[in-house]
Amino acid sequence: MKGNAGMGKYVPGTYTKKRASVESRVGHYVREWESQKRVREREGTAVDAAVDFPPSIAFSRKIGTGALEIADDVGRKLDFRVVDRELVEIIADQAQISEKATAFFDERFPGYVNRTFKYLFGEKAFIDSDYTRHLIGAVTAVAGLESTIFVGRGIHLILPRNRVMAVRCICSDKYRYERVANIMGASISEAKKHLAVLDKEQAAFFKKVFNRKSASPYEFDMVLNLDHFAEPEAAADIVVSAFEKKLAGVR
Repeated sequence: MKGNAGMGKYVPGTYTKKRASVESRVGHYVREWESQKRVREREGTAVDAAVDFPPSIAFSRKIGTGALEIADDVGRKLDFRVVDRELVEIIADQAQISEKATAFFDERFPGYVNRTFKYLFGEKAFIDSDYTRHLIGAVTAVAGLESTIFVGRGIHLILPRNRVMAVRCICSDKYRYERVANIMGASISEAKKHLAVLDKEQAAFFKKVFNRKSASPYEFDMVLNLDHFAEPEAAADIVVSAFEKKLAGVR
């Protein structure tokens, strides 16, 4: 795989595909939420508390596996939007955008955040944290619009398990080091050091947000070892087939 040679820092989700700016993608969702709200207000549409999520796919991964590349292939095959961790982070972090997301999902999915908190933390749900609530709100607001493919940030733990296909991407450290070194235009030792930092950041995120040390394989419908796939599209084909067996008939 040809990478972005000369790049000084590896950002998870980086590869050769050109993506729309995060700002434009966030703005698109904000406009959709506001448009739906205006339609409901104009038509006097009652809020249906029983409304359910469209079926979605959530990718979890060891950093550096190339899960976003596979997700983009799946999105192209199924005609689903792909949402990466950066977009979800911005919606959760920026107060003005987070408020719009919260208002949208509170109308469509009343009580969902509190139920999800109790699922994740039990009776300690009252302790923390505003960020986790905003994260749940961001994910729910995006997922509530249409079928979506999410990459990273433990999304499979947030969405209803019967509405999401959960996929875990793993690989050997050798595969990760070589892939990231290629993308960074750096040495294997440099890639190894950089991934060690990112791995610690990922572990700290899961501990803070979900109170978990790591992802159990039993949380997922499928675990893909990418050492054994010559091309991302082959892995994407398997995910599409599994999704169609589990959720394609659910609307």
